[in-house]
Amino acid sequence: MNTALLRTWSLAQRLTAMVLGFVLVTWMATVAVAWFVTEHELNELLDAHLAQTAALLATGEVDDDKDDAVVQASTQLHKYQSRVAFQIWHKGRLRARSNDAPDEPLAAADARGLSNQQVGGEAWRVFTTTRTDDGRVKAVIHVAEHASARHHVLLASLRGTMIPLLAALPLLAAGIWWSVRQALQPLRLLSDGVAARRPQALTPLAEEGVLPEARPLVQALNGLFERVHDQLASERRFTADAAHELRTPIAAIRMQAQVAQGATSDDERRAALDATIAGCDRATRLVEQLLQLARLEAEVIGASASESQRGQADLAAAAQQQAQELAAQAHRRRQRIVLDRPPQAVSVPMSAPLLAVLLRNLMDNALRYGPDGGRVQAQVAGVDDGTGARLVVEDAGPGLSDADLQRLGERFFRVLGSGQSGSGLGWSIVRRLARLHDLSIALDRSPTLGGLRVTVRWPVMA
Repeated sequence: MNTALLRTWSLAQRLTAMVLGFVLVTWMATVAVAWFVTEHELNELLDAHLAQTAALLATGEVDDDKDDAVVQASTQLHKYQSRVAFQIWHKGRLRARSNDAPDEPLAAADARGLSNQQVGGEAWRVFTTTRTDDGRVKAVIHVAEHASARHHVLLASLRGTMIPLLAALPLLAAGIWWSVRQALQPLRLLSDGVAARRPQALTPLAEEGVLPEARPLVQALNGLFERVHDQLASERRFTADAAHELRTPIAAIRMQAQVAQGATSDDERRAALDATIAGCDRATRLVEQLLQLARLEAEVIGASASESQRGQADLAAAAQQQAQELAAQAHRRRQRIVLDRPPQAVSVPMSAPLLAVLLRNLMDNALRYGPDGGRVQAQVAGVDDGTGARLVVEDAGPGLSDADLQRLGERFFRVLGSGQSGSGLGWSIVRRLARLHDLSIALDRSPTLGGLRVTVRWPVMA
């Protein structure tokens, strides 16, 4: 069947065509089997009839001395009679035959029982027997049936079965079509229900009363509705958060610009402009983090991506790169980043861009909350003792109380009294990344630097 044409068919048309095709194939196979079985049984029956007729003819008498003309049976009693013949031979002479029997022998004189013969270019099924008297053969009797007779009888027998079946095919096709459409009615009702929904209607579809075959579709639609709902909620949160968080830095930038406008000295104007630039930097950083968080929330909503889709990255090389990129920021406060990494690559199941976001936020937080002139210690370890790769970031800041540790990672949560500006989004981004990639994060006090120690562990790669 043409594949392109099949694609244009409805499900009901496909099912009807497949069921009807299966019925036709089954019907043809049944006819073929019936043909062979009927042919075998018919041959057995007609062979027995030939043998019985020959035995009946063998009970007659033939006058050995009489030299009359051949006796012919000429009465036509049945339409197939012309296809059945017999011969009675005595001492090599044909003494009796049916009207349609040929003049030459139907079989050899010494033939016995059933045989297939060619006489006058025509095929015959012949049964040969003899009439004996005191052990002497008095007559040879051939009873034969033309091969076409059996074929005609077989066709007539099967025709009575095949014609009603062929006549019933249109009715069968109509019945299959109606049955398939009735069986697909629940799917049409489901489709109509989904099509009639308003765009904002994302409530789950009811699974009660749904056909078992359609239940996976309903569950998939409900999963889609849930993801779309979460995505819309995430976008609404992003819009509200962006509007709320950008209001303060934008207002501060405006205020500093107004101060610069009204400045009476170069020093005052320069200080106001420096504050304006710093406010722009904070706003830029805030926008970057908001966008990162929005993208991560979208990934978490669609987190059915396989491990292979996430890719792999070198943790050691990525940590080295982020330490170099943040070196200028650390230098402004006389800080330094000390990285302890193995010389070989440490592969983790995480895409390189997202790994860079994770490392940047952890190191940036450590620099922000560490003291001037302090250091940030970062350590990368490979797979060991059946555990996954590990990243440890420590700072020399004041650390966190148990209450603050519990709230760390909440959106826009800031540690009071830290003296550092920020949006509180860095840890939200880290938590989102951990959730997306099944990372474990442990927070405690650094035994060497006295500040916060963050330990991130990756799952073992398969």
